Amino acid sequence: MVIEVEGLVKRYGETLAVAGISFTVERGEVFGLLGPNGAGKTTTVECLEGLRVPDSGEIRVLGEPPSPTNYALKARLGIQLQDSAFFPRLTVAETLSTFARFYPQARPVGELLELVALSEKRRSLVKDLSGGQRQRLAVALALVNDPELLILDEPTAGLDPQARHGLWDVIRAMQAEGKTVLLTTHYMEEAEALCGRVAIMDRGEIIALGAPTELIARLFKETAVELELTGKADLDDLSALPGVSRLVPEDDRIVLYTSDVPQTLAALTTRAAQGSLPLRDLIWRRASLEDVYLALTGRRIRE
Repeated sequence: MVIEVEGLVKRYGETLAVAGISFTVERGEVFGLLGPNGAGKTTTVECLEGLRVPDSGEIRVLGEPPSPTNYALKARLGIQLQDSAFFPRLTVAETLSTFARFYPQARPVGELLELVALSEKRRSLVKDLSGGQRQRLAVALALVNDPELLILDEPTAGLDPQARHGLWDVIRAMQAEGKTVLLTTHYMEEAEALCGRVAIMDRGEIIALGAPTELIARLFKETAVELELTGKADLDDLSALPGVSRLVPEDDRIVLYTSDVPQTLAALTTRAAQGSLPLRDLIWRRASLEDVYLALTGRRIRE
């Protein structure tokens, strides 16, 4: 195992940030820690990185206990933090060269630039990069020392869809090289696209652990029908529609889970036409990790 965590607890004063969680990460896999802001994801990875000392529990990373002074272990890790600070007046290539000198051996700058699709920006000043390009540079810096384990904390937070998908390609390329990757994210579709296994966190606890497809199949055999409403609806009536097995209300939306999409849609459109259902919009889709989180907590992850 590359990562072994058993009973990890971390408090900040009276606040319990991580509540006794346990999980493992195998060599060569992309593992995701998912959950909303404040779920305990960043605190967990900071303990793995040796930046914070747990209050209790055991952690082993690459066979060693992480600590603020375990420099030998840190040299084997690549870390991208949520907020990265750069030297704004260095070029992209100069930035990578500067950080490469911190290690006894480093990957060639040209190779890193090609991996993160920044070759054309090698002479650009860091201050002139877009948000997505800065994030790719942060990942390149995490790869400078050719680490055995890469830890990415919210690598695509705040990026537009095109930049986000660009970073997905970088993560896939790293997996193809055999790297072990642990990433945190609150984008459920990102976890489904990238991760072989995920741990869904909420309020410091792991509430689900496994492959995305397994977690979805464990809770859902149905199709999700999502309703956007302009007013109140009769929940008992909607629960009794043909094919509907469960209903989850949330603000101005209702999610129905149905085993008979045509019958359910027919009943919904009839009620909307008759004026008994204040329907603004309707979509149907397969169940996702977002539905898993919604089913387990009763609420949706907010960005």
